[in-house]
Amino acid sequence: MIFKNRADAGRKLAAKLTRYADREDVLVLALPRGGVPVAYEVAKELKAPLDVFLVRKLGVPGHEELAMGAIASGGVRVINEELISYLGIPDEVIDAIAAVEQRELERRAVAYRDDRPPPEVKDRIVILIDDGLATGSTMRAAAASLRLQKPRRIVVAVPVSSPETCDEFRSEVDEIVCAVTPQHFQGVGLWYDDFSQTSDEEVRELLKRAVLREGHVASSAP
Repeated sequence: MIFKNRADAGRKLAAKLTRYADREDVLVLALPRGGVPVAYEVAKELKAPLDVFLVRKLGVPGHEELAMGAIASGGVRVINEELISYLGIPDEVIDAIAAVEQRELERRAVAYRDDRPPPEVKDRIVILIDDGLATGSTMRAAAASLRLQKPRRIVVAVPVSSPETCDEFRSEVDEIVCAVTPQHFQGVGLWYDDFSQTSDEEVRELLKRAVLREGHVASSAP
């Protein structure tokens, strides 16, 4: 299966999550930026509120696409100790990269939310969504940070994942939903016809649309 784009992937992923539709205790959280168009379609189908959960990958110096860890809202840092030890990356380098990514995380919080506070997740079923899982380090940081806020259930849902990463998450969250897990995975982008970068403007627009839709649903409720 190859998805046309992230919206198409979101609609196909939503079909795997129908048991969470029309429930007041469900919250959909997207990892920006690529997870937002996917999550928008899921939230629309489930009739659930949508927000972002901010998390930043920590890239290996000189090979930034390779994740040595990630940071997320709430001050959580997840580190791949085995990789760092193998590459001999010193703590001060990790701290310097984390500081840069922390500034970007804070910038995005302002850019995406304006004055809206983060959503309340305590005792709710939270569906964490990204456009795919490769190493899973970014999603691990998000799940670890979210766990500190005491949701009732954490569901990680993605359109595509490597089989190994999908399996690893079964012991780390309450539920993992991977729409497709191709044996010859090679990378998330290969499973999309259009995997162009999602912009900050698109994220803001989709979140705004979701808030308006949620308000319309609430006002039309009996």
